[in-house]
Amino acid sequence: MRTSLWAALIPVIFAALAFSTATAEETAAGQSDTGAEAAAHEGPAYSRRGADTCLGCHDDVAVTNIFMTAHGQPSDSRSPFGPGQLQCEACHGPGGAHVKLPKRGERRASMPYWGHESTASDAEHSQMCLTCHDKHVGLQWAGSTHDVEDVNCGECHNPHAATDPVLKTNLQAMVCYECHIEQKADENKPYVHPIADRRMACTACHAPHGSAADHLLVRNTTNETCYTCHQDKRGPLLWEHAPVTEDCGYCHRPHGSVHPALLTQRPPLLCQSCHSQAGHPSVAYGPGGLADGNPSSYLLGGSCLNCHSQVHGSNHPSGVNLSR
Repeated sequence: MRTSLWAALIPVIFAALAFSTATAEETAAGQSDTGAEAAAHEGPAYSRRGADTCLGCHDDVAVTNIFMTAHGQPSDSRSPFGPGQLQCEACHGPGGAHVKLPKRGERRASMPYWGHESTASDAEHSQMCLTCHDKHVGLQWAGSTHDVEDVNCGECHNPHAATDPVLKTNLQAMVCYECHIEQKADENKPYVHPIADRRMACTACHAPHGSAADHLLVRNTTNETCYTCHQDKRGPLLWEHAPVTEDCGYCHRPHGSVHPALLTQRPPLLCQSCHSQAGHPSVAYGPGGLADGNPSSYLLGGSCLNCHSQVHGSNHPSGVNLSR
């Protein structure tokens, strides 16, 4: 009885084993195909040792100073060097190809971002930074002047520096002047804002990451920007001077001038560029005197401002001509 039972079960057992073996082989083959497809679609490989590999060559102070910045803090999970982060490759991209020894006669592959031979565009470089700094930069960056002109973050910022120069009041202007050479020349004129003394930064007036105002101003208009410091000119005043309420730039050159008070011209020429109706003060006066031909020390001294001293406006009941 037992012999006949085993004889009946043996074919069933062998059939089950054959079926399970075939199923396992098909599963393995399917996994192999899936792995091959995944490998084919994977991007560039990351290095095996991360920053330890990078610092084997890039060990100069210009690189290692990053550990003195917010980007290089191992205890901060938001930092590229924080727990579970990609360290150098978080910003520079996958470095697997870069760390491989190149073949004879071939150049070493560049890092995808911020490499000397990187093929990434300026927009792609900036986008790498925006993956973390999108909230800090804000929505104004897209389509801003610097974005349209293909200025990437690295042209202004140095994330490896212990102190990023563009974030320091006394150093920021020198970074901006690398492109804005006209403003650099204005700084050397006799009358300037304290940017020349490194007591004021360009960002006091301008928003480099974007603004809805002209010239990337921090406020909606030129006057509102000026009023952040020159509150005494804001008004409202009983007797107003029209150009003052419209645009400070009609009379002043904010980046520097050869005339006192950053004026675009010296009075009376500046005043007469608007006040040209018949009668006083329509004549373009010279050192000879006033309209009656008599010499005038007042004209030679301060010109129109000797009488019309309240040129920005007046609250005096009798200040209709801005003389008091």
